[in-house]
Amino acid sequence: MSDGTFRSLRNPSYRTWFAGSLVSNIGTWVQRTAQDWLVLTQLTHHNATSLGVVMALQFGPHIVLLPFTGSAADRFDRRRILIATQSAMFVLALTLGVLTLAGVVALWHVYAFALLLGCVTAFDGPASQTFVSQLVGDRDLSNAVGLNSTSFNIARMVGPAIAGVLLASVGTGWAFMVNALSYLAVLAALWRLHAHRGHAGARASRENQGFVDGLRYVRSRPDLTAILVMLFLIGTFGLNFTIFISTMAVSVFHEGAQRYGLLMSIMAVGTITGSLLAARRQHPRLEILLWSATVFGIGCTLAALMPTYWSFGAALMVIGVSALTFANSTNSLLQLGTAPAMRGRVMAMRLAIALGGTPIGAPVVGWVADTLGPRWSLGVGAASGFAAAAVLVAYLVRHRHLRVHVDAGRLRIRLDPA
Repeated sequence: MSDGTFRSLRNPSYRTWFAGSLVSNIGTWVQRTAQDWLVLTQLTHHNATSLGVVMALQFGPHIVLLPFTGSAADRFDRRRILIATQSAMFVLALTLGVLTLAGVVALWHVYAFALLLGCVTAFDGPASQTFVSQLVGDRDLSNAVGLNSTSFNIARMVGPAIAGVLLASVGTGWAFMVNALSYLAVLAALWRLHAHRGHAGARASRENQGFVDGLRYVRSRPDLTAILVMLFLIGTFGLNFTIFISTMAVSVFHEGAQRYGLLMSIMAVGTITGSLLAARRQHPRLEILLWSATVFGIGCTLAALMPTYWSFGAALMVIGVSALTFANSTNSLLQLGTAPAMRGRVMAMRLAIALGGTPIGAPVVGWVADTLGPRWSLGVGAASGFAAAAVLVAYLVRHRHLRVHVDAGRLRIRLDPA
């Protein structure tokens, strides 16, 4: 197992963290599903704009608070930050559940809770991602990132199903209460955890702890800059799966809600496969990042051209595997390529770019789907993949003297050492 897919689970601290996070991730997806249902069916009359406001309030703080969130993860004890943020999320979920069960919840309550949750998760995200490196060390970081993605995607499949049962049987309020209880699992894990002394995270010095110092650091590192630009391109214009899949299912293949849900499940199978493949790799490499961006562009192109529902589903598998490989590679490469005292700020930038690009790209992709057709919106996704690959090729040619040759019938890439 030491060199296998699940090798990080041999580490008792990481195993404790993984179990608690899995329970919490499932609860988070239960709440997301219940919250959408509450807004669309109980607090409004199928008003998608209100749902968009909720999403903007929940993800916007990652950008607004960027000057503070990464610096906090670099300066303070990450375990204590996580105890504080997870406790705050427990209180928020519990309060929203009580308001809903009491029958007094209003739309402005959901807006307020979404904003508060966004502020808390903006601090939680960088601390959580860099805390994993303290648990497993750099040697197994890539594996742990892959397993974390597997946990997230399993929760994305299981959570909405549990939410559906709860919504049909006991109502939205109890779904929020279930999410509140799920935070107790990760809090219990954090209370038990003491990060391995040998992997303790470096702290930023007082003269090098600001957000501007983090920006200067990234600007001085063309490899990190290239990865973040790639993430912006694919994250903004490529990872709009809800738009791609829903418009293709309804407008092109004329299918109903059940077949649309099946396509989402097919995509989830692809993402879980991609996360498990990422966990098997010993070390992340720029070559894998290049191939994943290229294959993502090819997958979107194939999906746009597929004539039938099932062939489109097969193309979604390719997109799912490549998208998760790309996302995990950016995570691992950024963490391992960054000085430990800077990791919190760099990961905060990664999260802000990944989440903040959606409000920019989704309206553009939606407009293309409405104006030119769903297949052209997939063309935008394909272009983002190829553009991201071009950014990395430009970096490799300029800074790593990229050379391509054929060896024994296989295409090989050679790079100078970093």
